Amino acid sequence: MGIAIKDILISKEISIPDLRNKTLAVDSFNMLYQFLTTIRARDGSLLTNQNGDVTSHLIGLFSRVTNMMEQGLKLAFVFDGTPPQLKRHEQQRRAELKKEAKKEYEIAKQREDIDGMRKYASRTTKLTKDMVSDAKELISYLGLPIIQAKSEGEAQAAYLVKQKHAFATISQDFDTLLHGSDYLVRNLSIAGKRKRTNKLGYITVKPELINLSDNLNHLGVDQDQLIALSMLIGTDYNIGGIKGIGPKKAITLVKQHNKDYNEMFKSVKWNDYFDYDWEDVFYLIKNIPIEKNFDIKFTSPDFNKITEFLCEKHGFEKERVEKTLNKIANSKDIKQKGLGDFF
Repeated sequence: MGIAIKDILISKEISIPDLRNKTLAVDSFNMLYQFLTTIRARDGSLLTNQNGDVTSHLIGLFSRVTNMMEQGLKLAFVFDGTPPQLKRHEQQRRAELKKEAKKEYEIAKQREDIDGMRKYASRTTKLTKDMVSDAKELISYLGLPIIQAKSEGEAQAAYLVKQKHAFATISQDFDTLLHGSDYLVRNLSIAGKRKRTNKLGYITVKPELINLSDNLNHLGVDQDQLIALSMLIGTDYNIGGIKGIGPKKAITLVKQHNKDYNEMFKSVKWNDYFDYDWEDVFYLIKNIPIEKNFDIKFTSPDFNKITEFLCEKHGFEKERVEKTLNKIANSKDIKQKGLGDFF
């Protein structure tokens, strides 16, 4: 879901080369959902292999990640673990939305409404265990580290940055900022020209860097206040927030109550909206379980296994796969023999 605080944050436009030789903690589920949502057939259906297995996420991973590797970026992929109990409300909400989107998709299909099919199909996106397993397999063959979070991937990725294991988190959502990530990079996996949604023409999407410290100073709040104002707007643990409160009003409230959160949430009638205390959400965000035993180790890509996995198992065109692998093999940032030694 993410937190709707984009309009009050400041960011700096960057280019991919600006991140060269930096380790970046990827919110893997977020990135995979992007690929599943955007890499589809004209009618909105997911791309599949000869066995009917979904490949949209693998196409995205292989094309975008190898491009970033070629340019010297060091990606460490963080995967979600067991979600907190409070997140079940959000999971149920998402499931209901997918059901409704599925119904609308079938209606559009009967009408042969291609635009409608594409629109509603993307809203039915679901990341399955098999998709996650395939993604991890490809990532490991690319020589990139995988960190399995105990709970929320965003919190784990933020921990990597806070502990200086990584420079920034990579996500489209802002949740990692609530967990204290010093830097957040958005638009990295979707950078480039993109077709306008339901419109003619294209837009250029560029990566942007968000500095947590700069934004706290800009907003005039501290980390706890950032969490509190986000709760007023709505998080994955209190969906929708408090009716009628947007980002600007939320900032005013946290400053007005001078960190007396009990009085603040009482004044906005928290208990009229949620059947659990505000403290449950606040301290959950501050204390998400973190996996502290991990190893961020980059190795050379295994070209044989990549080719076997993509071409033999998932039906990718071998010539195109080899062409991409040749690019990263020749990159000075990746120490590897030429492909002639493998094929």
